[in-house]
Amino acid sequence: MTSRAIFIFLIGLLLTACSSSPEKQDTAETVSSASDDAMNSATTATDGTSARTFGAGADSRSGLSALDDPASPLSIRVLYFDYDSSEILPAYREALESHANYVANNPGVTISLEGHADERGSREYNLALGERRAQSTKRLMMVFGPATSQIRTTSYGEERAIANGHDETSWSQNRRVEIIY
Repeated sequence: MTSRAIFIFLIGLLLTACSSSPEKQDTAETVSSASDDAMNSATTATDGTSARTFGAGADSRSGLSALDDPASPLSIRVLYFDYDSSEILPAYREALESHANYVANNPGVTISLEGHADERGSREYNLALGERRAQSTKRLMMVFGPATSQIRTTSYGEERAIANGHDETSWSQNRRVEIIY
């Protein structure tokens, strides 16, 4: 329980114990209700810190899973790469850490990392490049604690292009790893 939730809970108890009029009791019930919501929407991580959660067991009013919340780093499911590179760009590190933590904290969850390449290069080279991209993504995620068995990798090379043009804009969209839950 967070210190804020404890504080709100104690204030609620104090107001309930001291109240003599129905008006004050309504306020205490509201504070107590807010405390219950705070307890339901906060979880304690293994390092003792608290984090806001969504979905089952969380704030029932939001109805959002962390995976479905567009404001969450978990909403980033595609990582793009520079030409002929499998190096994770700094812009994606926070999202990958969030995905890794989510997987580590949910032992029943398994994800697939699908590596892709643009059309330049031979079919074999692009399959290998897609595999290197998926593997580098997996290596970075493993630093944050998920089990090896929770992350699968696959390479499609150039076979599953999402942009069919023959220009840099199309190629840059095809150089990617997709995170599939």
